[in-house]
Amino acid sequence: MLPKSRRDDAVLVTEARKPRSEDIAYRERRYLIMMGFRVACFGLTILLFAAGAGWFAAIPGVGALVIPYFAVVFANGGREPTSTRGFRAYEPKLPERYSGPGAGAPEGSPGPGQAGDGSVTGPGQE
Repeated sequence: MLPKSRRDDAVLVTEARKPRSEDIAYRERRYLIMMGFRVACFGLTILLFAAGAGWFAAIPGVGALVIPYFAVVFANGGREPTSTRGFRAYEPKLPERYSGPGAGAPEGSPGPGQAGDGSVTGPGQE
């Protein structure tokens, strides 16, 4: 008998990690969206201040100051954690064993959709 060098169990592909390039692209996209929102907040702050809105200009201004911190933290957060269980073995969901027509019904009783005389009835023909 040969020693096992690989696992003989099949694993679910859906539990595999995303490729590193896909993860980096997602984090870059999220960072750029957040920084674009920051630029919009900064521009809105300037417009509100120039229009004489007073303290209302501070609301998007605070957003323009706080958003870069969160954008950097989210971008450098790293990959999503994987499950600690490891891979699950593939367990197929097979149907129950087929027992044939009338296996659970008594011999003389008609099955569903059948009249007592052996003729098959359709909807509205009863």
